[in-house]
Amino acid sequence: MRISESCAKCLYDKQANKTDNAEYLAEVKSILDNRGEDDTSPYMVYLFNKVHEKYFGKCADYKDIKKSYNDLVLGMEDDLRKEIEEAPDPLAKAFIMSRIGNYIDFGAMNNVDQDKFLNLFKDTEMRERDILVYESFIKNCESGRNFLLICDNCGEVVLDRLMIEQLKKRFPQLKFKALVRGKEVLNDATEDDAHYTGLDAVAKIVSNGEAVAGTIYDMMPVEAKDALDEADVILSKGQGNYESLSGRRWHIFYAFLCKCELFTSRFDVPLLTGMFVEELPVQIAEE
Repeated sequence: MRISESCAKCLYDKQANKTDNAEYLAEVKSILDNRGEDDTSPYMVYLFNKVHEKYFGKCADYKDIKKSYNDLVLGMEDDLRKEIEEAPDPLAKAFIMSRIGNYIDFGAMNNVDQDKFLNLFKDTEMRERDILVYESFIKNCESGRNFLLICDNCGEVVLDRLMIEQLKKRFPQLKFKALVRGKEVLNDATEDDAHYTGLDAVAKIVSNGEAVAGTIYDMMPVEAKDALDEADVILSKGQGNYESLSGRRWHIFYAFLCKCELFTSRFDVPLLTGMFVEELPVQIAEE
């Protein structure tokens, strides 16, 4: 997903809100001005963070925030599982809850409000606009063997685990892998978080190898590339993964909340609308 001028301005403004260091901001502007056609927002932020380390040292530490939200959702787990299992379609219910977890985003959101997050669980019904994509998702799961979940945020991964539990019950032939961030970046989930939240009990954990809040194929180690290339069903969570994977050569299902103007405008929906999008590989879509 290419970076529009409005998106570039937003990326720059977020850095300018952190500091008025002229040399730092000049390098940020240079990175944006010289971006390639295929460069994405997650890659730009990855480059910004490298420059940040040069001027200011390590980026902000989100470990306490990550633990706080992991613990919050782990504490909700039993009640949520009960609600899921009592639903007419437990998988649909678990999927919606997993998508709600995408709210916990300290990169895209100017403010993450715990009460607002909890309030989102008052409506866990699947919308009409999701149904056709959900039906296609089910068909792909029925015929598939290898399932790849591309993870996003902490807290959210607890809800992802509840969803995979339901997928395992419904499609016992599926083998699950979960792709996480290779190093600390924002409040995104790493291997440590996957183990802490028990995600590793339902899926093999694979690292993307880098501190990048997205999935950039050329930067990934062989194991991560293989996981993506060999998957029959790919479910990608979050805006950053959408931005870095959309328009490529994979058949991908995307689940996220629209948390900025770029996404609300692209999909013509209000802020925090949940999206379920199916994207065919470019070569198939163009035929």
